[in-house]
Amino acid sequence: MKIDVSQFDNLELDDIGNWPFLPKAVFAIFLSIVVLGLGYVLIVSNKIDKLNRVVAQESELKTQYQSKYYVAANLELFQQQMIEAESLFAKQLKSLPESHETPGLLDDITFVGTTSGLNFVKLNWQPEIVQEIYIELPIDIEVIGTYHDFGNFVSKIAGLPRIVTLHDFDINMAQGLNGELNLKLQAKTYRYRETSEQ
Repeated sequence: MKIDVSQFDNLELDDIGNWPFLPKAVFAIFLSIVVLGLGYVLIVSNKIDKLNRVVAQESELKTQYQSKYYVAANLELFQQQMIEAESLFAKQLKSLPESHETPGLLDDITFVGTTSGLNFVKLNWQPEIVQEIYIELPIDIEVIGTYHDFGNFVSKIAGLPRIVTLHDFDINMAQGLNGELNLKLQAKTYRYRETSEQ
């Protein structure tokens, strides 16, 4: 089929009604494409961007809802765990000596050492070491006794109601004593930093 191109000659916009069918159809298709393109750019594309943002927000809100639903569904369990954690923390806090109880700890260590058969050469507090939520209270200890006495001493220290850790062991033969050893070590106890100290 041959298209007569001469139909497109001498066309005027003022006289569209008298145009031949083919130019009218081509012009209508062109006009439809322009209207659709402008409509998409001016109206639809903004709505699509907004839709994409809302879909992303919906996904985020669903995730938040699921996590909050999980918390709400297990609220009693979480509250029970919180009570247990607070109770455990309070119990652990009680095993840390308060500042007025530290001299009594020296008495406890001395008592444990003497009942274990050790002779004290030195028992001195060292400067406090401040950490983020607690304070270390180091004690330098030097005792003389037998190897088994040392073991008994360490065992009894571990059984004290307050937290005491032992560090930097140094065991040597005691001079001038038959078969006895000289033990130097550092004991550390800890106390909770009060809010005023932080």
